[in-house]
Amino acid sequence: MKIKTILLFSAITSAITINAQDKTNMNPFFETYTTPYQVPPFHLIKNEHFKPAILEGIKKQEAEIKAIVSNKEKPTFENTILAMENSGKLLSKVSTVFYNLNSANTNEEIQAIAKELAPRLSAHNDNINLNPELFQRVKTVWDNQANLNLNKEQSKILENLYKNFVRSGANLSEENKKRLREINAEMAVATLKYGQNILAETNAYELVISDKKDLEGLPNELIEAASSEAKSRGKEGKWVFTLSNSSVMPFLQYSSNRKLRKEIWNAYQMRANQNNDKDNKELAITIANLRGERARLLGYNTHADYVLEKSMAKNPETATKLLMDLWTPALNMAKQEADDIKKMMVKDGIKGNVEPYDWRYYAEKIRKERFDLNEQEMKPYFSLDRTREGIFTVCKNLYGLQFNPLKEVPTYHEDVTVWEVKDTFENLIGILYMDFHPRASKRGGAWMTSYRTQKMENGKRVVPIVSIVCNFTKPTENAPALLTFDEVSTFFHEFGHALHGLLSNVTYESLAGTNVPRDFVELPSQIMENWAAEPEVLKMYAKHYKTGEVIPDAMIEKMQKAGTFDQGFATTEYLAAALLDMDYHTQKIMIKVDSETFENESMKKIGLTNEIIPRYRSTYFNHIFAGGYSAGYYSYIWSGVLDTDAFEVFKLNGLFNQDYAKSFRTNILEKGGTEEPMVLYKNFRGDAPSVKPLLRKRGLDQVK
Repeated sequence: MKIKTILLFSAITSAITINAQDKTNMNPFFETYTTPYQVPPFHLIKNEHFKPAILEGIKKQEAEIKAIVSNKEKPTFENTILAMENSGKLLSKVSTVFYNLNSANTNEEIQAIAKELAPRLSAHNDNINLNPELFQRVKTVWDNQANLNLNKEQSKILENLYKNFVRSGANLSEENKKRLREINAEMAVATLKYGQNILAETNAYELVISDKKDLEGLPNELIEAASSEAKSRGKEGKWVFTLSNSSVMPFLQYSSNRKLRKEIWNAYQMRANQNNDKDNKELAITIANLRGERARLLGYNTHADYVLEKSMAKNPETATKLLMDLWTPALNMAKQEADDIKKMMVKDGIKGNVEPYDWRYYAEKIRKERFDLNEQEMKPYFSLDRTREGIFTVCKNLYGLQFNPLKEVPTYHEDVTVWEVKDTFENLIGILYMDFHPRASKRGGAWMTSYRTQKMENGKRVVPIVSIVCNFTKPTENAPALLTFDEVSTFFHEFGHALHGLLSNVTYESLAGTNVPRDFVELPSQIMENWAAEPEVLKMYAKHYKTGEVIPDAMIEKMQKAGTFDQGFATTEYLAAALLDMDYHTQKIMIKVDSETFENESMKKIGLTNEIIPRYRSTYFNHIFAGGYSAGYYSYIWSGVLDTDAFEVFKLNGLFNQDYAKSFRTNILEKGGTEEPMVLYKNFRGDAPSVKPLLRKRGLDQVK
């Protein structure tokens, strides 16, 4: 199971005066970074620096906005639109570090600061978006744009800014503006608490095994990792399994102890649903209802209509149609897979129904029986370091990039590595952080984010600083970190996001890199996954960690034959979650039932079988209730259509065809949000995307 998530930070708050003593050299945010490449000075940053720096950033941005509003000159692109684009630099500088650490290396103090500042950030955001004098200046420029001779990027940031004001309530009555502020403040706190609850619930659970017999079926490296986890928790001589994906998923896949599989599965699927102070059932409904109320206040039928107005899909009907077109063949394939599992369970003497905690275990047994493909035999060929080098090689062959490790650069945790990215002419492209292993201070999943976004300044390209954060199993005393092929795909996926940020080459920061519609942002990431499984590429990096032996042709052939195996399950659990997301956010009235009832009714409506649950249930659906994917989780499959269609040109013309690599780089990766996504896609592909390659890839073209 992959969790991909990209974090989009909006950090803004109300004005508060701070003492002059806070603006000293003691707070690194108030100084120009003197670190190599001006990366954040993590070695100097302390928790007490965040709040005063954020509040000072708010104060400065308020002064900048006031200067724009009070300007006596006629509103122009430069004195209004560009001035707004360049405002809030200190606030952005601090908040990118703060919110990235809140996700990747948090603690109680950081979480408390985030909770305290959330309503203030919301208020400051509203103070800007609901400022009538500021909006009037922006509207004046918007109305006069035909006479301004703006280039494409200037037109785009003007369009984005004007529409953002309208979508943020600039045209509302004062009474409705007041209610909008209240909604935004409530949502800021609720979404933050929702995410914190999931992290707390994930960290609170442990499956402690004392009897070695209960480890039957588990691979050695998982047992060693569980032993190391036990030691770190003061439970020497035992084995501890957690709800981190790198622990719970392989346990479900390999443990022959059905009782223990059920126990850890129930803990996993009941996270934040324990009727305690970390319960998210009410929060999910509250957030969905607040979003619905806000959308209706702004003149939209539903939150999904509000969100998708800016997407490639444009409306929920189009997005839902794609999901439902795939639903029937995916569900039918999943039912066939469930029948196969049932037969194998009968062989094992189990007469009951197929349960969700049975699926991964028996799917692995069937994979081994049907294709003679044992994932544990594959893992030694996928060490983390060799996979990383494989990704570097792909990037070099496609885009001429080279990656050099940096040792004297500060990081926020000892696990983090830093890399300098250059092109073939030794030009600096950007700086890349990589953080791979789970810990209690890190939320689950995998994502890419930025510490500095690319832009042009005084005619020179300001290089981006991006980061990849994952949760791969740690090395043990006896072996390096070894990945499943699913984790290999996750690594390639997040690196695709990183390339989108690193190769950005636009003028304005707000248009750079991953600042694109949600259903387009996954194209660069998902197309990268395709290279991971190609035989030519596998032989570049899939080498046995002990012997250096290249992955055998026979194993590659088995991988290809098993390529569509279990795709019914994988596609169905994903689509179920995407449709649940749509159900929450296409409600035209307040949801009156609890989240369990709502979810059950939603799944009953589409006919989801009892053997499968949505990839994310309502109480731990971080993507939509605490991330940026509300009414947008469908975007992975939408981008799946794009990526499989786009990759076909490489399959037909060479995996490293330089003409198409250059075209993808210049038309997609470098362009950010400077043009409409479909225009960019057609510039690369020459035509609109077809769904047929996706159906073939997943084996759904043969299912009725």
